[in-house]
Amino acid sequence: MTPASLQGGGPEPTARAAVVSVAAPARSRLMFQSQTSRRLAFGYLLLAPAALYVLLLVGAPFVFSLYLAVSDANVGDPVATFIGLENFRSALEMDVFWTALQNSVIFLVVAAIFKSILGTSLAFLLLQEFPGKKLIRGLVVIPFTLPIAISVLAWKWMYDSQFSVINWVLSRVGLIGQYGTDSWPIWLGDPKLALLACIAVNVWRTFPFSAIVLLAGFTSVPLEVLDAAKVDGCSFFQRFRHVVAPMIFPILMIGFLFDTVFTLSDLSVVYLLTQGGPANASKILPVLAYQIGIQAGNLGRGAAIALFLVPLLAPAMFLFLRNLKRREY
Repeated sequence: MTPASLQGGGPEPTARAAVVSVAAPARSRLMFQSQTSRRLAFGYLLLAPAALYVLLLVGAPFVFSLYLAVSDANVGDPVATFIGLENFRSALEMDVFWTALQNSVIFLVVAAIFKSILGTSLAFLLLQEFPGKKLIRGLVVIPFTLPIAISVLAWKWMYDSQFSVINWVLSRVGLIGQYGTDSWPIWLGDPKLALLACIAVNVWRTFPFSAIVLLAGFTSVPLEVLDAAKVDGCSFFQRFRHVVAPMIFPILMIGFLFDTVFTLSDLSVVYLLTQGGPANASKILPVLAYQIGIQAGNLGRGAAIALFLVPLLAPAMFLFLRNLKRREY
């Protein structure tokens, strides 16, 4: 025994060092855990308003629509009873449902093609230097920011069967005949043209959004990378395909996902122009769900028809988000 221990002076210096060396990592580990927990709590606190917004304005209506779809809810009945999948079966037995489903797919695919072409072209044009560039950039977003009722009613006048300004211009350049002839198109009254006319309005309204998303992605690419590709002899399309597109791929996918949702759920354009006519030629699923659920008062069947949009959107969302997740690694 040492003199210090005999005198009751406590543990030896080496023992005290061992105790301190064991206690210090434990204390620092507890402090790190507490800091991490505080950071996580602060992060969740920042995300809480967005999560609450999604739950209240997206989650709650979706759950309520599920409740309506499995019930016999009607406008005139105060109480709804559970009927299972009867509304979905009834919707599948309707011929107009399959017509609306086909029109919805055509509407989505054709609009997506034209938006991609026009949006990409406009984004490249806005990257160039020319007089009045800032003014043109401001004017480009006007179709997307105008109230939809005003813009669609203006297009309805331009599509008028007699006073159409589009037909007047086409007639003056010799592409169509005079009013009253067989070559004078009736845009909203011809079953072959009604859906295309609605697609044109949808593309005109929303392709500036695609251009803005692409423009934001293009401006985020470092000029040094593009200059290096030019030095290596890459052409314009090679630079876009092998340099620009991979770098802005997440932006492209998010923009395309939003555009898909906006296009497939676009009720206002078709309803204000044609209400799904003539002879259901331009009827899409949102219009059919509105007419059956709101106008006819059959809330359950209307909700079931609207929910058929989910299987159309879910695969696209899954593929986009999966590709984004893969690129993170």
